[in-house]
Amino acid sequence: MSELPEPTVAVIVVAAGSGTRLGAGIAKAFVGLGDRTILESSLDGVFGMVEPAQVVLVVPADRVGEAQTIARGAAGRAVDYVSVVAGGDSRQESVARGLATLWPSVRTVLVHDAARALTPSALFDAVVAFVERTGWGAVPGLAVADTIKRIDDEGHVLETVDRSTLAAVQTPQGFPRAALIEAYRAADREYTDDAALYASAGHQVATVPGEALAFKITTPWDAERAEQVIAKRTATGADLKPSHPAPGAAAPAAPLDIRTGIGIDVHAFAADAPLWLAGLHWPDQPGLSGHSDGDPVAHAIVDALLSAAGLGDIGSVFGTDDPRFAGAHGEVFLAACIERLAEAGFVPVNVAVQIVGNRPRFSARRLEAEALLTGLVGAPVSVAATTSDALGFTGRGEGVTAVATALIRRS
Repeated sequence: MSELPEPTVAVIVVAAGSGTRLGAGIAKAFVGLGDRTILESSLDGVFGMVEPAQVVLVVPADRVGEAQTIARGAAGRAVDYVSVVAGGDSRQESVARGLATLWPSVRTVLVHDAARALTPSALFDAVVAFVERTGWGAVPGLAVADTIKRIDDEGHVLETVDRSTLAAVQTPQGFPRAALIEAYRAADREYTDDAALYASAGHQVATVPGEALAFKITTPWDAERAEQVIAKRTATGADLKPSHPAPGAAAPAAPLDIRTGIGIDVHAFAADAPLWLAGLHWPDQPGLSGHSDGDPVAHAIVDALLSAAGLGDIGSVFGTDDPRFAGAHGEVFLAACIERLAEAGFVPVNVAVQIVGNRPRFSARRLEAEALLTGLVGAPVSVAATTSDALGFTGRGEGVTAVATALIRRS
């Protein structure tokens, strides 16, 4: 360990499940998937992460040797970052055993189910980035597409649940190390996932945009679906296995179509309007004038994203003469902007915003705003605020300026 760069991130890969519903007769992670096992496939996303990470595999006690062989093959030159431990009688105990093996340098911990074998590396990176920026727990979540009914013990429908308030969560789930270990020590019962255990200790958890490929292989139907995805990748030559750079060495750069954009928006204060800034409502504060809600942060982000993709600007795409957007909140413009990017073949990578103004005092709600905007954009959004030292219209308290820079890539 002394010769290795000390990682600040660890990934605990939970692979101790029996796989009864898969019907294969062996532990699920060791079932074949294509020409490899589910466990080996699940490690592709881990070893493709941008940051080097300590990797802890938690497997059934009678599979430790086999897992070590799989880990050596999957890790390549990064093998010294990997260890294998025997799991416990429950998933919670298995994760606890993984936590006990973390290196002193680790500050952020991701817990990942090996059964989500096709999870892309970008989702791991997004969870790490969110945890490190906010200090909160992070879980990938997908919008619930089906209508949800609440039923009684006999199957009678009691009510329809508002699915807009629901999310289907996935792994990897990420947490600050110290707080997660504290939560595990305090846990007095079994929880359905690590986020629930973490929240039970009073810690904040937020969702980041999930990934369709991070579905869980639970039944033979799921396994067949995964096989089809792998077969399609093979047929199109899309080999997503990592290249296993030597520890401490940079991974070879993949050819990417990366583009940047800048957006600026300015709004004057209007005492008779509610204040919306960075997607948040600020009660008891003078608002900002505008055709919509006057949120310069949301509007600057839209301009930056559209600019990066060469799709014009917010005024040309969402004209002020369009009654559909009169009084619309920033989330409406952001959602429509992301749709237009997708139609053009782009996805956001990250956005940074600088607010210039004397009020409101932004620092108290910065993390809340970043979490909200990250969820709306589908990529990390950071927001900072400053004053102009009493210079100009912002210094005189006449309005607010927001400047956004966006990075996007070809999807």
